[in-house]
Amino acid sequence: MTSRSRSASTAVAGLAAAALALTACGTGGPTAPGPDDKIKVVASTSVWGSVAQAVGGDAVEVESIVSDPNADPHSYESTPQDAAKVTDAHLVVFNGGGYDSFIEEILRSNGQKPTVQAVADEGEHPEGEHAGHDHGHAGHDHSVNEHVWYDLHVVHQVADQVADELGKLQPGKAEQFHQAAGQFEAEVEALEGKVGEIAKSANGKPVIVTEPVAHYLIESAQLRDVTPQSFVNAIEAESDPSAAAVAEIQNAINGKQAAAVVYNPQTESPVTRNVRSAAEQNQIPVVEMTETLPEGKTYVQWMDAQITALQSALNQNR
Repeated sequence: MTSRSRSASTAVAGLAAAALALTACGTGGPTAPGPDDKIKVVASTSVWGSVAQAVGGDAVEVESIVSDPNADPHSYESTPQDAAKVTDAHLVVFNGGGYDSFIEEILRSNGQKPTVQAVADEGEHPEGEHAGHDHGHAGHDHSVNEHVWYDLHVVHQVADQVADELGKLQPGKAEQFHQAAGQFEAEVEALEGKVGEIAKSANGKPVIVTEPVAHYLIESAQLRDVTPQSFVNAIEAESDPSAAAVAEIQNAINGKQAAAVVYNPQTESPVTRNVRSAAEQNQIPVVEMTETLPEGKTYVQWMDAQITALQSALNQNR
């Protein structure tokens, strides 16, 4: 599984935040929103916050806990303020799959609350109340990689469930939420079309990744990830790759075995910077793909820019 382990200090911080939320707020939770009130939505990251905003529009007040475009959500340590936000929210939208476990720690201490979870818990039926979705399409196994916002079909499904949950909180606006979800999903389908164009034109070109954040996008574009497995395993374990693993990926780049390098700047290290430098020296295009939104961008704008950058990079090596 590519879900990276969180440090002990992170787990302790999450438990402390959850404990504070429980003692400060008790089990009462927020008052149900009235028909003219803003629905308070808390998202684990700006990615899911943007999806919730697209569906809720002016009827929601969305706050994303991890929104810094330079931060690595894998290593985020929650605070008591985060716990209070989750406790006071009417709806919580998060990734699951071990990616944002600080949210799950807080939720466990506060009982039932409407949630939308992109990755269903292991063994959980996807159609159960507040469960995730059935993401088994196209052979995708999301126990393999938790970065499911790069799986456009999953984003489509999350928008649907956000509309369902918001409609339960304000039934008078249910149709409005579903119409907004439909509009958002049409934009996501346009992105899927662009990925399909890459699949047709790139014809299975090889790529190297410094960290498999865009695993599902690369898979949907039918590109071949030729990153040495020893390198990937070390990066995912948050450890330094062995000298042999570094030599293997450097040899692959120096031998120009990839049409592009997909680079995650939010998990940058001296090793990955060297990989990037080697790619640039060998005139292999580098495409940045991140885990949170650039400031001022929506999910669709951000993903469209990344897909376009990937398409342009691959076209350089026709």
